[in-house]
Amino acid sequence: MSAETRLPLRGVRVLDAASLFAGPLIATQLGDFGAEVIKIEHPRGDPVRGHGHSKNGVPLWWKVISRNKQAITLNLSEPEGQDLLVELAKTADVLIENFRPGTFERWNLGWERLHAANPRLILVRVTGFGQVGPYSGRPGFGTLAESMSGFAAITGEPDGPPTLPPFGLADGITGLAGANAVMFALYDRDVHGGDGQVIDLAIVEPIVTILGPQATVYDQLGILQERSGNRSVNNAPRNTYRTSDSRWVAISTSAQSIAERVMQLVGHPEVITEPWFQSGAERAKHGELLDQYVGSWIGDHSFAEVVRAFEEVEAAVAPIYDVSQAIEDPQYQALETFIRVPDEDLGSVLMPNVMFRLSATPGEVRFAGKRRGQDNEAVYGSLGLSQDGLAELRDRGVI
Repeated sequence: MSAETRLPLRGVRVLDAASLFAGPLIATQLGDFGAEVIKIEHPRGDPVRGHGHSKNGVPLWWKVISRNKQAITLNLSEPEGQDLLVELAKTADVLIENFRPGTFERWNLGWERLHAANPRLILVRVTGFGQVGPYSGRPGFGTLAESMSGFAAITGEPDGPPTLPPFGLADGITGLAGANAVMFALYDRDVHGGDGQVIDLAIVEPIVTILGPQATVYDQLGILQERSGNRSVNNAPRNTYRTSDSRWVAISTSAQSIAERVMQLVGHPEVITEPWFQSGAERAKHGELLDQYVGSWIGDHSFAEVVRAFEEVEAAVAPIYDVSQAIEDPQYQALETFIRVPDEDLGSVLMPNVMFRLSATPGEVRFAGKRRGQDNEAVYGSLGLSQDGLAELRDRGVI
């Protein structure tokens, strides 16, 4: 991006006082599109710095999730640290926190004090189970949301155990939902003249929406979706298939016309005239038969032959990639889905780009996650703290 790039959230200041994944991901997205994000971590360091892989002591997940964020340290359990947060909140549009309900209040950082200090402030409160209810005081992580939402119950092979994703799925969904919620609140405040407000965001909820109409189906029909492996309950054929050269591909036939093209391609056009083939749900009931036809044909052809044949008949197919293969794919390269970001610790870091492209106000990754407390002097200096004052606070463990 050039220096003249117009970023849509320029002028918006965000305080990221959250840790681990869901809350910080909200701030990451806002920062990608121009918000000035100040990452607040405990002087001991944020737990994300110890998650996942590192290189030469440099945490790699931190480099991604804390990109486009200024880095300061602050001990919120200390009264002086609480006062400093309030002073920062006076200058901010959004404050994101993910402590258990009641923690901010115990630290004298409840909504009443923050709202009085800055009536335009939007406070995002990310927790496992929300601010109210019998579970609100429990520690909550994405794994629990993936379990309680119904996701794990329908994931895995029919004769296997419920299966959890090997990454932070619920946290990621919550991060997307949280950024959306912030934009709603900013729009109401800045366009409709509204005030600041609290966003109560429970990790257990957004994933429920992503799971679709399961609750409605159960309510109306008493049907519980069961585990079906890679098959879909909504259409068939839909699965992963091994080619003759031991590569894997996935196909989907959500559209009726695509399903017909696939069956023509694999040499079984006779099923197209079957009454049950005329809807996705009915085709799904015959998934085993359709998988036999499709899997047999794919198993007799090489990966290149399969992809070429599917493309020729305009049927949907995709290779099963690991990340090294995804990085090299020409489509991802054309979209610039992965970008290399200069970094003072590692020279450069490859990471996912912003998730979508705005023609007039595109986002950008300006820098990777910074060192602990790297921006203390700049941020606290803007509040009027002197070098001697900062040194004293540092010695006392406040920053």
